[in-house]
Amino acid sequence: MKRVVETDRAPRPRFKYAQACVHGGLIQVAGQMGLTADRVLAGSDVGAQTTQALHNIGAIVEAAGAQLDDVIMYRVYLAEESLFAEMNAAFERFVREPFAARTTVYVGLPKGYLVEIDALAVLPAAR
Repeated sequence: MKRVVETDRAPRPRFKYAQACVHGGLIQVAGQMGLTADRVLAGSDVGAQTTQALHNIGAIVEAAGAQLDDVIMYRVYLAEESLFAEMNAAFERFVREPFAARTTVYVGLPKGYLVEIDALAVLPAAR
């Protein structure tokens, strides 16, 4: 059975989707941009936005009963290829071995938004 995860420590969705869903021991976190819980953009650079997006993911995963170390897959959507190195540098502050899988693609994002990240995690009890 699917369980919806919600926390005030990350931005609430403005549309009809959940911050995350848990099913069968898996946690799927919806895409997180660099918005604070109050829906303020964390900064104009990709490093600040990546940091905030990962803080949001951490808060959501914790609300589900796990932690960032339980993430097995990140999908990163960048506004342009030239932002990769700065995004990656911010990302490296949040991950440690054994690393999760990661995919990075370059997409169109709303004006001012440079990165969006979603995550797939496993509940500790499901390991």
